[in-house]
Amino acid sequence: MQDGFVITNARAVTPEGVREGASVQVENGRIVKIGEGFVQGAREVDAGGNYLFPGFVDMHSDAIEKGIEPRPNTFFPVDIAVFELDKKIASCGITTMFHSLSFAELEVGLRNNNTAAEIIREVNKFREKLKVNTRIHARFEITDHGAVPFLDELIRDAQIDLFSLMDHSPGQGQFRDIISFKNYYGRVYAKSDWEMDDIIERKLQAKNGHAPQDIAHMLAVCREHGIAVASHDDDSREKIHWLKEMDIGMTEFPINMEAVQTAHDLGIRVCLGSPNVVRGQSSSSNLDAREAIRRGYGDILCSDYSPMTLIHAVFALERHGILPLHEAAKMVSLNPAAAVGIADHTGSLEAGKEADMVIVDHSDGLPRVLKTFVAGREVFATC
Repeated sequence: MQDGFVITNARAVTPEGVREGASVQVENGRIVKIGEGFVQGAREVDAGGNYLFPGFVDMHSDAIEKGIEPRPNTFFPVDIAVFELDKKIASCGITTMFHSLSFAELEVGLRNNNTAAEIIREVNKFREKLKVNTRIHARFEITDHGAVPFLDELIRDAQIDLFSLMDHSPGQGQFRDIISFKNYYGRVYAKSDWEMDDIIERKLQAKNGHAPQDIAHMLAVCREHGIAVASHDDDSREKIHWLKEMDIGMTEFPINMEAVQTAHDLGIRVCLGSPNVVRGQSSSSNLDAREAIRRGYGDILCSDYSPMTLIHAVFALERHGILPLHEAAKMVSLNPAAAVGIADHTGSLEAGKEADMVIVDHSDGLPRVLKTFVAGREVFATC
């Protein structure tokens, strides 16, 4: 649907609130007007009294890794995995997806540097053929010195749209002790105890060696090319103050309330996981995202490993009395769009912006995406 049309009879979720009985006029892929009534002669898409949301912007989803490698050492071709995932993403109401790929040679699976770089280049070759706006989020494990030249080249070749720093070495962050690190990677990827000991030793050596210089270099390259930067699994007041000193504007999945409160106080955007909101708890027994948002410390929701959870998290926040619906919607649309510098053309239902929109039925208490539009083109429909 790239020609003009009007969505009528919608509960339009705008930045200011929910507009009942609204009509949204679309021409040439952009929103022209939001009002009431029907534009004479325009083709009508009747929303049936359902919600009309802005398209969701998912800044961090590593579902692509599981799409390509659903089981350890079992791989599907990148094009098949990405095209199939693209259809699922559209059905979840996501209109801009930042596929997250990790550069972490000392970890396992797809996270080695050469493979991650090849996947990024391959995805970018056919991104225009995909249903949703497709972007790349490169995650740099700071203990991986060998990743630097790969990332440097990818950024200079305009292959990366968002960059984040990770530190998965045990003793801090997500893995507060060696046992938790071994339990996760050893179990998931069937590594022996001595293999895990070797990985841990090399990580710790790297962290105390070249990591500070590598971080400084990559931050300089990102600044040179205007790429937004985030930090991952931050766990202390000191770490958040370091982000401020380094001019890093986002913290992803912070570990505890101390970190999110400090980030809020310093004006650093807090990105939390929508699976955490839906489940009511962290899968790693860390921060309760609902409680952080209730205290006013959350800005953005990312799907992390489960794209389907974005829409459910939005309604969960309303259902539990944590946020009104339009404020919850900002966490998956306008706020992430602003964080990555694309809010001038997407992220909200406003005249002049691209018609990235989602019609959602919530009549029986369970949100279901009925239609998804990207720049006015229908990319998913249940009927």
